[in-house]
Amino acid sequence: QVRLVESGGGWVQAGESLRLSCAASGSMFSLNARAWYRQVPGKERELVAIIAIDGTTNYADSVKDRFTVSRDSAKNAVYLQMNSLKPEDTAVYYCNYKTIEGDYWGQGTQVTVSS
Repeated sequence: QVRLVESGGGWVQAGESLRLSCAASGSMFSLNARAWYRQVPGKERELVAIIAIDGTTNYADSVKDRFTVSRDSAKNAVYLQMNSLKPEDTAVYYCNYKTIEGDYWGQGTQVTVSS
């Protein structure tokens, strides 16, 4: 069945960069978009970046000038390049694929940014 696996998280100092990857396997139908969410314990999960099937992208205002989402359709993968990281970017980041049947989620990868 469908499986999404994130990688690339880690611990960095403020101002540094990370690149997250999400690899999807299994069959999925009517894919509409690939997205990245993040969540801090005790807070609501928030949309960070999304890339539609046609390549259109949208970002949360807090990351718009620093993060870039991209995809490789042939690999059914999505990436999140995170530059100029700030301590407030610290969270668990989740890969999300949106289909007409529903959403698929990865297990999450921890990103910790120290000041």
